[in-house]
Amino acid sequence: MQIICGSAMAPAALETLMAHFRDTGRSPSYYDGIYTGDLGYIGKEILTELSLKEGYNIKSNYNDCGVMIFDRNKQDTHSGGSGCACCATVFSGYIFSQLKNKNLKRILLIATGALTNATSTQQGETIPSIAHAISIEV
Repeated sequence: MQIICGSAMAPAALETLMAHFRDTGRSPSYYDGIYTGDLGYIGKEILTELSLKEGYNIKSNYNDCGVMIFDRNKQDTHSGGSGCACCATVFSGYIFSQLKNKNLKRILLIATGALTNATSTQQGETIPSIAHAISIEV
């Protein structure tokens, strides 16, 4: 399910990312870090490619919270876990500590979610997805 959801949520993350940059006049380089959660390895690649096609190169400062938590080579996670849980965990632990110590000064946190249920993937329909951005500066 995560492979499907990560790829389904990537366009929602892209729309939120582009709207944020249009609304603020900022670019990816404005941020020390841009984080999504949890697109997983596949969704992360998709978002990176889609962003580049839209003129936003996020490769140097982008990471996905699920990718930061789970090691697909050492754990049988099938890409990751809950986007809201991964975002909250990585932010409240690692990112907050980096902001507090001023190793990071500006971050963009994009929480992603897929609106699914136990039978969604069996229905053959699209997966509605959502993403919210939070810009944090210290």
